[in-house]
Amino acid sequence: MGRGGGIRYRIRIALGISPLALAGCNGAPSQTIFGSYFPSWMLCALAGIAGAIVVRAGLGAAGIDKVLPAPLIVYLAFAVFFAYALWLAWLS
Repeated sequence: MGRGGGIRYRIRIALGISPLALAGCNGAPSQTIFGSYFPSWMLCALAGIAGAIVVRAGLGAAGIDKVLPAPLIVYLAFAVFFAYALWLAWLS
């Protein structure tokens, strides 16, 4: 390659990759709450945390809370489950 061959090659690579990098830049799903736009994933995450808190209260009342092998992981899994379920039910 000549003196400018390396730079031209890099520019061609950057121009070839840029459409792939910009393909996901469309508008993110958001909801208007009190005049502000909140990302939908944030609302689903908060609802998932609330669902995990309700499950924790239910398991605590039943006495199952004390025998869980890894409570943090179990409640995190419940929160993720509720968040994904709400996302699928609400936004799909």
